[in-house]
Amino acid sequence: MKKILYLTDLYYEAKGRDYFEEDLYITEKLKDYFDLVLCNPKNSESFESDVDLVIFRNTGPVSEFPDVYDSFVKRVKSNNIKTFNEFCGKADMCGKQYLLDLTLEGFPVIPTVDSIENFDLLPESDTYVIKPKDGADSIGLEFLTKQELFAHVLDNMLIQPAIDFEYEVSFYFINDTLEYAMYAPDKTKRWELRKYDFTKKDEEFARRFIEWNDIENGIQRVDACRTQEGELLLVELEDLNPYLSILELDSKTRERFLKDFISALTNLLE
Repeated sequence: MKKILYLTDLYYEAKGRDYFEEDLYITEKLKDYFDLVLCNPKNSESFESDVDLVIFRNTGPVSEFPDVYDSFVKRVKSNNIKTFNEFCGKADMCGKQYLLDLTLEGFPVIPTVDSIENFDLLPESDTYVIKPKDGADSIGLEFLTKQELFAHVLDNMLIQPAIDFEYEVSFYFINDTLEYAMYAPDKTKRWELRKYDFTKKDEEFARRFIEWNDIENGIQRVDACRTQEGELLLVELEDLNPYLSILELDSKTRERFLKDFISALTNLLE
């Protein structure tokens, strides 16, 4: 059997999500196909040369261990460590700069700037959102009026209009295959998700960001919001360690996802 080092933090507490349950469920399935060991990313270095593949999964926000994460990525690239996801993405694995880039490139994304000097690029809004460029899980997020925004000291922060959306929806990909979509019908309860029956137009929206990101091997989650006008706008492209809500899926969808996941890993290891 091929050896896999599965990086996760089973003790990380996330609001509305049970990281440990998801990863224990997934690894219980993977162990029948691979020689598998679980490890916290803070302790992975001494094991990396002894395995055929490293899977980076539910580790919590890497902003909480930036030096460890940066060192890991450097070792991956300098030592040609095979990983899933592969570390060539341009989205969350590199911070939130991509939201600024996609705004300037005209992608359907919540308009984003990082300085008051570029405020004119944003549409008028009663309320604005600021959040750290290297943030995750809504850490450091604040809602401000325009007056409060201009009086605020902004250091390495993103600025966005507060969007009056109907609901949030996420599209989950393995490599270039859209496996399923989930949405939060109650927008005040972000992680109470249900299966979402996506349309061809929805898939085209999500796939546009997957194609932009150029990751061939990995799991990605395209998070979007549906505006009151019916338009989808990108909230974030999670290309590092997306939570999958896999235990919320129906058994048929979950089994198909796991089958495709195992197949993707097997193909990468051949």
